Order: sequence, then structure tokens, then C-alpha cells
Amino acid sequence: MQVKISKNNPEQQKQEPTLKEKTAKGLFWGGMGNIIQQSIGMVFGIVIARILSPDDYGLIGMLAIFIAIANTILDSGFTVALTNKKEIRLEDYNAVFWFSVFVGIIMYVILFFTAPFIAHFYGKPELTNLSRLLFLSFLIGSAGFAHHAMLFKKLMVKERVKIDIIAVFVSSVISLVLALNGFAYWGLAVQSILYISTMVILRWYYCPWRPTFNFDFKPIKAMIGFSSKLFFTHIFGQISNNLLTVIIGKSYGEWQTGLYTQGYKWMTLGNNVVCGMINSIAQPVFVEANEDKKRQLQIFRKMVRFGAFISFPVLFGLAFIGKEFILITVGEKWLGSVPILQLFCIYGGLNYTWTLYYQLLIACGKSKIIMKYSITVSILLLVVVLFMAKYGILYMLGAYLITYLISLGGWHYFAGKQINLKLVHVLKDIFPYLLTTAGCFFIAWILTQNIQNIYILCGSKILIVATLYILIMNYSGSIIFRESLGFLLKQKEKQ
Repeated sequence: MQVKISKNNPEQQKQEPTLKEKTAKGLFWGGMGNIIQQSIGMVFGIVIARILSPDDYGLIGMLAIFIAIANTILDSGFTVALTNKKEIRLEDYNAVFWFSVFVGIIMYVILFFTAPFIAHFYGKPELTNLSRLLFLSFLIGSAGFAHHAMLFKKLMVKERVKIDIIAVFVSSVISLVLALNGFAYWGLAVQSILYISTMVILRWYYCPWRPTFNFDFKPIKAMIGFSSKLFFTHIFGQISNNLLTVIIGKSYGEWQTGLYTQGYKWMTLGNNVVCGMINSIAQPVFVEANEDKKRQLQIFRKMVRFGAFISFPVLFGLAFIGKEFILITVGEKWLGSVPILQLFCIYGGLNYTWTLYYQLLIACGKSKIIMKYSITVSILLLVVVLFMAKYGILYMLGAYLITYLISLGGWHYFAGKQINLKLVHVLKDIFPYLLTTAGCFFIAWILTQNIQNIYILCGSKILIVATLYILIMNYSGSIIFRESLGFLLKQKEKQ
């Protein structure tokens, strides 16, 4: 049986939304969902961070790389491979489901017995039992990968938004209760497990498919050529993404690791709003436009402009108010995370372009190129970080981020060849938003020089920048701004 809508049925075609409508709705629901989800995470994160210490977050951060690699092995690139297939059978989803479950069990058993060695590596005996509890998250999550793939393939963004919001709310509430009752880092581990468990349950609820006890792994063999390259890509990607946490945890201890993870966390909340919207629709939309490269180029450039329109004021803005934000929200004990947050926000402001390059190459089936270049960049980052580790956390982080930003040039080169995208196109698309954002920051900085009260200072910066940015976008005739505003008003009228 195939999950496919006939192209020869005019009634079905009338009911099927256009690619532009799918993209707009996907961005809208992805954006709204991410804003709500990150807002919930921010509110609870502020309260919990005021209760717990950097040491608590540091212990959890030390284990992040193992969770990330385990999840990558569970997925093995099959979610992306399923999305890229034009015709999918239910047997394909079934094979991916059982593959993930079996691998999840094997991975948990291995890491369960490896836990004492992890604790010994960091010199923290408490990590043995903590890791065994925390690793349950990917074991439980293995039962939801295939369902996520179907929701993603069908562009069921609205349903995925509901899942994410409910999961983050439920897990955050329980984590807060545990923090208030003195469970410290145990509460953070339980939060992770509850988040994944809730997501899996809701994915099963919203997904119109159920696995069967047919253990046929032939579909896995058919996808392995494409997915295996993504598997190695994601493994190296996770290693490079979590490399700093491991080195800081080993060399500087849990307190500095906690400051690092706190700075990274706040950047991630803002970055997820932008990249979450793009990731929710980019690959399926690029796949649908694969037969028309000119159309693909138009879609790509529009997403570049949309990403710049949102990402620059949000991420660079967070860096602009970084000190005030940390002091007001989580308190003075986290002040050491401010420069880390600001450096990460510079990276985060441009990270959405990497997401677009990556998703375009995936849609074009260039997994081999992605694998080779990702491994090259990961090795380069490893060399840079190991060389800079002796100079301190900030120098190490700065070198890491500079290397990453330079690597975007390679991603542009490979993606640009697919749709005849020139560097001048990207610069032309992002420059107006970059210039506008910088101008707004400069004016706000001048106008707030004499404000001493930290609350008034932070609020004034936000108000001035937001007002100026909206006015400039409106009176300069920004198409992205007007289309976004028009779509929001249209959605409001429907409610």
C-alpha cells in the first residue's frame, strides 16, 4: 500500500493546497509553535535556573554528547530518506520503526554498562546513576522516529507544533516541582525523559499509522545508500556541536560547563524560533520543487530574506541586551555566561543560512557531498578547539565560531551549484536586514547611554529597537514584512 494522492483526480487537486500555501502555512504554524514553545521554555528555564546552580546544569551538559550521538544512531538518516522518497509504502515506516526500537535497546544496554567509565572520565562518580537515568530518554524516543517522519513528510506542521508545546509544558512543570523539592540535577534528567515520553505518546496519537509485527528490513536496505551518508554526517556534526562541552567539562569542571550550557541554551531558544520554522517545511518544499530549479532558487532566496528578517533582530538583539537579560532573568550567579551568550548569538544569527544550504542539498539528493564536507569541517573544528583549549574558554569558543562561519562559504558553494545561486544573491538578500538591525542597535545604544536602572535600560533597548525596526520595514516597502503581516491578519480573520 502506498501513501500517495493521485495526480489524475481533479477533485483531489482542487482540495490540495499550492506549494506557496503549504510553505506559508508551514512557516506560520512553525513560527507560532516555536515562539510559544520557546516562551514556555524560557519562563520555566528562568525560574529553575534561579533555584539550581551552574554545577547542576554542568553535570547534565557533560552527558549531552552521548544523548546526541545515540539519537543520531537511532535515526540513522532514515527520517530524511523517507521524506525524500516520492512514493512511500507503509512497510517503509514499519521497517524504520523496528530498526529504531532494536537499535535503541542495544544502545541503552551498551551505555548502561559504560556509565562508570563516563563518570571516571569526568571524575564525577554521581554521573554513573545520573547517566543511566538520563539515557532512558533516547530509549523511549526510539519508538517515535517513524511517526515523526510521517508527520514531517505530510507537512503536518500544526500537529507537530501541538506536540512540541504540550511536551515542553508538561516536562517543565514537573522539573520545576522537582527543583523546588531539592532534586537538583535529577529534576533536569527527569525533565528530559518526560519531554521525550510526551512527544512519543502524542506522535502516536496524531499520526494516522501504526506499526505491525512484520519484521521486514528490506526497505532499510533500499534506503541505506542515501541514509548511511547522512548517518556519518550527523555523527560528526553531533561530535563537533558538543565538542566544547566535553573539553570544558573535562578541563574546567561542572561550574564552567554550567555557565557554558546556560549561555548556549538562551541562544538556542532564539535560534530555534527561526531554524524551527525553516526546518519544519524546507526539505519537503524543496523536494516538491525539484523539477523546477528556477522555482527552487526563488523559494530559497525568499527563505533567506525571511530568515534574515527574523533572525537578525532576535539573535543579534539578544546579544545586544545580553548582560541585562542574564541579570534580570537568572541572576548574578550566571553573569559569567554573558560573553558566551553573546558569542553564540553572533553564530546563531547566521546559522539559519546553514540550515537552508543543508536542506537544499538534502532535497537534491547530495548526501555524499554533505557527508564529505561535514566530516572535513568537523575535523577542522576539532583541531582548532584542541589547539585553543589552553588559552581559555572564550578564546576557544571564539576560534570555534569563526571557523564555523568561514565554513559557510563551502556550504554556499555546494548548494549554489544545484540552483545557480550566487554569493551576491545571498548578500543582496540579507544586507538590508543586517544594515537595518545594526542601525537600530546604534540608535538605541545612543539613546540609552545615561540610563542606570537595569530594568528600564533593558526595556528601553527592546522598545526602541522593535519600534524602529517595524517602522523601517513598513516604510521601506519590505515585501517580506508586508506578506508576513498580511498572512497573520488573514489567519486572525479566519479565527
